[in-house]
Parts: sequence; structure tokens; C-alpha cells
Amino acid sequence: MTPQDMAAIHAASFSRPRPWRADEFADLLSDPAVFLIAAGKGFIIGRCILDEAELLTLAVAPEGRRQGSGRHLVALFQAEATRRGAATAFLEVAADNGAARALYASAGWAEAGRRRDYYGSGTDAIVMRLTLSPS
Repeated sequence: MTPQDMAAIHAASFSRPRPWRADEFADLLSDPAVFLIAAGKGFIIGRCILDEAELLTLAVAPEGRRQGSGRHLVALFQAEATRRGAATAFLEVAADNGAARALYASAGWAEAGRRRDYYGSGTDAIVMRLTLSPS
């Protein structure tokens, strides 16, 4: 999947915060700590530093939604983060994104905090945490 493909899917998935551009994806993926997993009509990007992983973004094209793609990508992220030596993973999700919060909770993620106005005035981020189990 190219940075242009990712930018198109991201733009179809997010209006707030601003969708990421192709050059931003390319810059991010040049970091050796960052990994991309593409499957079906979606992708997930993570980063591992020492024993911590961060889920940076997850996006599925509209025509690929409600088919288990997001759940599959989250499982692949968790497996890859564990393979890279992470013991704990974190993410931020918009407080008003009930579907994403439910997806992460069903995969074992728990709320660990809140970042006020993280996505702009009046839109908080929920910080979620997951303890990864070695395989």
C-alpha cells in the first residue's frame, strides 16, 4: 500500500483531526521504529520503542467496514508489537468515537486517561492501554 493509498483511505475515514497527507505517511514510515500492516481495504500503523508500542492510526475504506477488518488489523498490530518486544501498548481515540472505542475495548484495551481538547476545542482523546502477552 502506497502513501497515496493510505492518504486516500485516511481522508475517507477522518475529518477531525485533519486526515494525514501522503508525504506525512511517507515521512512516518521512514522511521525504523514504525511499522505498517495493510490488509484488505485498510491499514494500521504502529511504533515500538523499547518495551512500549503505540497504535498511531487505523483506517478502513468505507466499502471495507463492518466486515471485521478493523478487528483483524488490531489483532495483527498486537501480534507485531509483541514480536517486536513490546510489553504494553497505548493509543489515543476521540472520546466521541464510540465505534472505535468499542472495537478497542473488545480487543482488551482499557481506558487509562484523558487528554482534554486533544482533537481540538471540545474533543477529548481517551488514552487506552493494553498489556501485551508474549506468544
